[in-house]
Amino acid sequence: MQLKNLKDQVIVITGASSGIGLVTARTAAEKGAKVVVAARNEEALKELVNELRGNGHTAIHVTADVGREEDVNKIAETALKEFGRFDTWVNNAGVAIFGYAMDVSNEDMKRLFDTNFWGVVYGSKVAVKHFKERGFPGALINVGSLFGDRGTLIQSTYAPSKFAVHGWTESLRMELEKDNVPVSVTLIHPGRIDTPYTQHAHSYLDKQPIHKGMLYPPKAVAEAILYAAEHPKRDMYVGTQAKALELVGRIFPRFTDRLMERFIPPTQYTNIPAKPREESNLHQAGYGLHERGINKGWKRSNSMYVKASKYPIFSRVIIIGFGALILANIRRNKHNTRKQIS
Repeated sequence: MQLKNLKDQVIVITGASSGIGLVTARTAAEKGAKVVVAARNEEALKELVNELRGNGHTAIHVTADVGREEDVNKIAETALKEFGRFDTWVNNAGVAIFGYAMDVSNEDMKRLFDTNFWGVVYGSKVAVKHFKERGFPGALINVGSLFGDRGTLIQSTYAPSKFAVHGWTESLRMELEKDNVPVSVTLIHPGRIDTPYTQHAHSYLDKQPIHKGMLYPPKAVAEAILYAAEHPKRDMYVGTQAKALELVGRIFPRFTDRLMERFIPPTQYTNIPAKPREESNLHQAGYGLHERGINKGWKRSNSMYVKASKYPIFSRVIIIGFGALILANIRRNKHNTRKQIS
């Protein structure tokens, strides 16, 4: 399947008012693409479009809540009215809840699924419909999560929504491939990304949600997204941690459970009091035009895994080598344990 060069594309990006979506929109515009940015924060979108146009780029905005099907249809209609087509559709919009599963209300969980899952479904359907009707290849890119490959604690309502996105994406890809529909379907698997995600989150914790540990820049996710817009890719992992968690969790599920139960909770909150829930972006638009958050840890400048993924043979060598190291380490630990017992 041959996809267009970015400079010849019209790209739709949801969740474009902050974080990954904002960086992806800016980067796509810099590379010559015409961008259609969508989010709930109209003021931020207007400012973003003015910024892009001021730099000589082509951009329009659509104020939309992707949890509403009619709003997603409006995004597509606006793109078609302005440009006559779109070539890539990026389902990026997302919200988060930090809290233990039994504490989160069903109402809040349903609202999270409206955005994180149903928004992807609505966007996928409208994009596929357009690509089928025009009969020319296009790219559908869905942004998942490392917690869509592996469950977690505290974000235990967010993770299932991303599991659903992963399952939807894989199933849709197979159906389209079986029927020879000209759509490249890519699932992005970001690791922990340094965006305002945690500041926007709806928190059931007394302490403020935050990312701690190894963090990747939003530009690394944008790099993966825009590479997939030009090159048909099944999956793009952002950060070795995303691939490692998926791999280890699949091979050693109980070991991974215990490891996460012990180490994950303290990496998801800080000691300052949590913001009031009414300030979150779960039920309303959050603040916009911030690429980064207040997260703490080792902030990487890029993702070598993304760069390696552009060269599949090199990427497979890395995966095999990493898996071999894990197996060797586990066998060594078991051997040492037996020697101590004996």
